[in-house]
Formats: sequence, structure tokens, C-alpha cells
Amino acid sequence: LIYPLTAWVLEKSIQQCHQWLQEGQPASIAVNLSARNLMDETLPELIANLLEQYAVPANILELEITESALMTDPNRALLTLESISKLGVQLSIDDFGTGYSSLAYLRRLPVQTLKIDRSFISSMLNSVQDEVIVNSTIQLAHNLGLKVVAEGVENEELFIRLRLMGCDYAQGYHIGHPMPLQLLEMWLKD
Repeated sequence: LIYPLTAWVLEKSIQQCHQWLQEGQPASIAVNLSARNLMDETLPELIANLLEQYAVPANILELEITESALMTDPNRALLTLESISKLGVQLSIDDFGTGYSSLAYLRRLPVQTLKIDRSFISSMLNSVQDEVIVNSTIQLAHNLGLKVVAEGVENEELFIRLRLMGCDYAQGYHIGHPMPLQLLEMWLKD
């Protein structure tokens, strides 16, 4: 079911971006991909067709993949990601730090963003080791020319500490809770 489900989610997401663009409110959107999606040789063509159909610039779409999904078949995943990257779609590694990928492999990937897993973020105020891991990951990512997103930012203190470390973006309940589309549009306007 993952193939038709992913196709449906991609179309609905790109369609929503098109609507926002028509309303003069450009916003990017991120879609998670599974390991099986990375093995699908038709995925880049599907994405290209949807972007063209809805006249959405490729850089508005971000695809998130986990380290573990990348390691299922690294060479095949790399080919798929390179094809998607050539379209101009943004790629990010989700839950960074929880998988088993090597730094050598990381530097070969055509990704623009690392998303540091919430397990490190949520405990970094109480764990010197986790704070060192988060800070080191931010510095490593920046040295590789990548942006960094901290996942699981639940309070102002974490938000401020991450900002002082140079973290580019944050996501979590401190910023906003999951919400239906209508509430999201109101939240974005506010």
C-alpha cells in the first residue's frame, strides 16, 4: 500500500502548495518517504509530473528520509535521491542520530537539511552528553553546508539554547501543535 499512499500524499501536498501560491501565501511542505519509496525507480518521474501539473516550484517540496531508510540499499537509494535532487526538490535526513549511517555516506548524499532527532533535543538541558551531541551535529551540518532542524522543541528554554548554538530551524509543540489545515492557515496568517 505504500506506493499508492505515497502518490496520494504527494499529490495532495503539492496541490495544497499550488493553492497557497494562488492565494499569495507561499509555503513549503515536507513529506516523509519510506525505505520502499527510495527503491521505487518511478518516484522521481511521479514527482516531476505532479510539480508540472500543479505548476509548483520544486524547491517548495521537501522530502524527508530517515537514516535507516537510506541504509536499506544505499546505492539504489542514492540513485533515487540524486534523480529527485536534480528536479530541485529539497531533501532532508529525518531523525538524524538514531540510525547507523556513516559520515562518509552522509557527505555523498544530495541533501540540504539534517533534522536532529527529538531524543537528543528533549534531554539536552539535563544531559551534557546530549547537548554536546546536538551542538556537534549542528556544527558538522553547517560545515557540510547543510541547514539544521531541531525536532521536539517543547519549551522556550530549549528554543533559546538551540538558537545560541546556531540551529537554523525548530519544530515542536513550543512552535505549534499538529492542526487541521483550516487552523494552520489561520496560524500562518497570525
